[in-house]
Order: sequence, then C-alpha cells, then structure tokens
Amino acid sequence: MIPLKYNLRNLRVRWVTTLMTVLATALVVFASVLTFGMTDGVEHALRISADPLDLVVMRQGSENETSSGIEQSVARQVATLDGIDKDASGQPLCSIEFLTILTKPRRGNGGTTNIMVRGLDPVGRKLRPGFRIVEGRDLKPGVNEAITSRRMAERFQNLALGEKLEVNKGIEFQIVGYFEAAGSAAESEVWTDLSDLTSARRVPSVVSSVIVRARDQAAKEALMKRIKESEQFNLKVVDERQYFEDQMSASIAVRLIGYLIAGFLTFGAMFAAANTMYAAVASRGREIGTLRALGFNRLSILTSFLLESVLICLAGGLIGCLATLPLSGMSSGTANWATFSELTFEFRFGPAVLARGVIMALVMGAVGGLFPAIRAVRLRIIDALRQN
Repeated sequence: MIPLKYNLRNLRVRWVTTLMTVLATALVVFASVLTFGMTDGVEHALRISADPLDLVVMRQGSENETSSGIEQSVARQVATLDGIDKDASGQPLCSIEFLTILTKPRRGNGGTTNIMVRGLDPVGRKLRPGFRIVEGRDLKPGVNEAITSRRMAERFQNLALGEKLEVNKGIEFQIVGYFEAAGSAAESEVWTDLSDLTSARRVPSVVSSVIVRARDQAAKEALMKRIKESEQFNLKVVDERQYFEDQMSASIAVRLIGYLIAGFLTFGAMFAAANTMYAAVASRGREIGTLRALGFNRLSILTSFLLESVLICLAGGLIGCLATLPLSGMSSGTANWATFSELTFEFRFGPAVLARGVIMALVMGAVGGLFPAIRAVRLRIIDALRQN
C-alpha cells in the first residue's frame, strides 16, 4: 500500500485547490447540518411535551385543540371521573383549558403571524414538563395577567415583561412573568387564567380541551374507554403522545425539504471534489507511472486517490459541523401547520445530527473521487511516464 504521508504531502503541495474544495464542502455540510438541527429541535419540542399517562379530551371530530369546543359544564364532569391521578394535596391532575389564536406582529418589522394564548387552571402547570417561573412572577387570576416564555417575548411585540397584549378589542392582558417548560411546545404559548380568557373572548361557557393524567396505565385505558363509549359526553379522547406525534407531520415536511436541499448541495460538492481530483490526476501522470513502475498495483493507486478525496471532504465536513456548534441552543420559530400558529424551538446539534454531516462529507469524498481514481489506474505506465 502507498504510505499515508504520500497523500498528505500531495495535499500540502496542492494547498490552493485543496483549500477551495475543503471550504466548499464545509459550506455544504454547514447548511445541511443547520437544517437537520432545526428539524431535530422542532421534533424535540413536540416530543418532550407529552407524558405517557396524559390524555387530551376534545370535541368529537376535532383534529386539535384549536378546532375544538366543549361546554364547560361537560368538561367539569370529565374532571370527576375515576382513574385520574392526584397531586400531593389530593387535587385531581385535570386541567380544563381554552385555546385561542391571535395574529400579532413580530419584533423588528418581521411581519405578523399567529400565536396561541391558553387559558388554564393552575393545576395545568403540573401537567407540563419542568414548569417553573424564571423571571417575574406567576399570574393572578381575575385581573387579566399573563405569562409567557422568554423566547416568545424576544420574537413578538407586546410580550415582554410589563407590556400588554390585546386579546380582544379594548381588553389587554399584562405580561407579569416568564416561564420555562423543558423546551416543550408550551414555551410557544402565552398563558393566562381560564376564566379571564373565556370572558375576554366572550365565550364564558366554552372550553377547548381537558388535559388529564391517569393514575397508571390500566386507569388510562379505562378512562379512554369510558370517555369514548359515553353518550353522556360524546367527546374524543387522544393519547397525548399521539396528539403531538400528529403535529410532527409539519416537521417531517421540513425534514424532507431539508434532505432534498442537502442532496442537491451534496451533488454539487461531489463535482467540486471530482474536479479537484481530476486536476490532480492530470498533473501527476509521471508520479502515477513511477508508482506503477515501482511495483504498486492498480488497487493501491485507486485506494490512494480515493483516500485523498475522502480526506479533503472529511476535513471540510468537520469544519462545517464545528461551525454549527455556536448556534446550538439558539432559539427560532417555524410554522406549526397542525395548529396554524408559530412553534418556537432551539437548534439541536447532537451526535446524531453531526454524524449525518460527517457521513455526507464521506459520501462526497468517496463518490467525487471515484471516477478520477479510476482514470488514474487506467493510465498505461509508458503513457504516464511520458506526460509533462
């Protein structure tokens, strides 16, 4: 086999073309990994929102909470069903909630989009992962106060501490605190008191959903059966995990688009790698002939040229992956087509995402260097030695 130092020396000698190919590969990998990190962040926000024992109760025929409407009296009856878990004080872990969508402007003249405002019972906080107030204070019922996440406050007007959000004409809610909920979809919402919100929207007897946590798996199955089969309720009940998995359909579309873009970019980067290696073959005819004359077989030369191509693209891939790391945890938002609102998320560049970027670089190097390497080994020794 041809020593590795031979390949490294050649890369150093041809440092200009090598550097250009490395940078082209790095840009391709950076753009692709950025897309992968976005879709992973969206899916994480939805996935972490669900608890295995939680159920979402909605109006029959509704696909999500935004299209659901339940009489509050019926919702209160659901809250009395046997099998619902209780907190340390003996209160049922059952939250009656109302969800409304408002069109509001982004900060920095970024246009407008839909945001979700949720009215809920205080117990609803215990049904979200890792809920805690991180700045300001929790809201007080009855006085039109609201809380939201810092991400939402940074992205939208009228959501910073002390600012007022108009929920209906002439009715404003003051933002009094920021909360966190482990990066879940709850951080894409504005929360207020259930009665305050239904009154402000002039639907005091209607709610959107009931979120309940079952005592155990057996109780969960029994609750689902009881609600589904009851003519008294005529409601739809969905496993919370399934509810959020259905919302991932939007992120799947984003992922497919990301893969298509990554595929086109990778195809272009393969041409860059191929051009670099074709130029190397053209300028190193005598070297190739000398290697053959010294006894190195065709397979060794093929492997050597492929290795050079892979090393170039791998270097670019690693640079592209490393360039995304400072963006890890940066918040952004995307459309949640299931609820017709904006979903905030954090870019996530974990090992699986970065591994995809490295694999892309390896594929670029292997495919891009294959045909130039084949051309190199097909040169006849005499013809190669005669090249200038």
